[in-house]
Amino acid sequence: MRRRLLSSTLVVAVIAVLLLGVPLGVVVSRLIVDEAAQELGAEAKRLVGEVEYARVQETPLDPQQLEQKYPGRYIQIWERGTPLRVTVVGTAPASGHLMTEDAQTNTGVYVRISRDRDQVERDVRARLLLIVALAVAALAVAVSLAVVQSRRLTLPLQDLAKIAERLGSGDARPSKHRYGIPELDRVAQVLDRSATRISDLLTREREFATDASHQLRTPLTGLTMRLEEIVAASDEPEVVREEGEAAIVQAERLTAVIDELLAAARRQRHAQAEPVAIDEVLGQQVTEWEPVFREAGRTLHLDGTRGLKAMATTGGFGQVIASLLENSLRHGGGTVTVTSTSGDNYIVIEVADEGPGIADEIAPKIFERNVSGGGGTGLGLTLARALAAADGGRLELVRRRPATFAVFLRPAEEDSRNRVVSGPA
Repeated sequence: MRRRLLSSTLVVAVIAVLLLGVPLGVVVSRLIVDEAAQELGAEAKRLVGEVEYARVQETPLDPQQLEQKYPGRYIQIWERGTPLRVTVVGTAPASGHLMTEDAQTNTGVYVRISRDRDQVERDVRARLLLIVALAVAALAVAVSLAVVQSRRLTLPLQDLAKIAERLGSGDARPSKHRYGIPELDRVAQVLDRSATRISDLLTREREFATDASHQLRTPLTGLTMRLEEIVAASDEPEVVREEGEAAIVQAERLTAVIDELLAAARRQRHAQAEPVAIDEVLGQQVTEWEPVFREAGRTLHLDGTRGLKAMATTGGFGQVIASLLENSLRHGGGTVTVTSTSGDNYIVIEVADEGPGIADEIAPKIFERNVSGGGGTGLGLTLARALAAADGGRLELVRRRPATFAVFLRPAEEDSRNRVVSGPA
């Protein structure tokens, strides 16, 4: 990335220098030549006036005085008369490259003044070299700034990559690094929040595993002992019955412990739910799925009450809606309508299509694993229901024909009013 930044900055700087430097060089060279020509023309006019004044005063011209007054000039003066008078001041340049201007009067005075063109060209080259030097300095400054800027951008990105790699390896400590660049600081904040959530999830998973192993050990031990007693007393029906009833009690206790642990895990997951704008999630899902429905010759319609907010996680709720839309696309037909309404205790989002619906034999177990109406894996609705439950809501089949599924979520306003804070006892 650093190399690309440097190369792109250098290309832009070179193009800018060329677009500015080349026209500037042309303009400066023409300006110097034009200025030299104008200066030479002004000297010719001034000199012809002096010659005319000397003729009126009948004063002879002094070549030495003219040479001192016009140094570096080769001057030729013609005065009409009998005979024709010619005055030459200075020497012609050895190179033979002359820049010449002339002037004349009506009384027969003609003046031609020349200078060495090579001297003008040297002046032009000196100005062009100055422009080139400034262009090189500008390029050097641009490259220096590009190096500084690339380091400022790439070093934070490398640091963020290390943080992400550390998160992937299981080290979920927030870095709290900030770089002074708003976009990168936002990425760092998101990574820190993700690290905090991952750390919380890992802590809760470890706590759940510890609680499960501790709480299940005693019921499992008791159940094992009862079963051993049943095996040992197989010839005594009364003992077998008594131990069997005790084993059933132990099994029921084990089931209760498992339900309690799962309920505790769900409550911890509910703590991550936050107010989610229903319109935003539904709009995103409709935008993503609408091209797929269009290719299948079907339409996707969003209806219902707008501006609703519910307690959920954006990712989990979005996956539930995506699973329902995918289910309607594969197994349904016609227009799919996503409707959001507000009830007394729930925010309800319905996904309905115009297809043949769900067969009666599989409708009661449609949310069970590996149950599918045809050609599917039987996992989509199962996972969708689990995600809805993890957010404190539920997913139900409210109508079989045509198939209509409804997601029930807690209203955000009610959750904020009736929130219960719990912690360790």
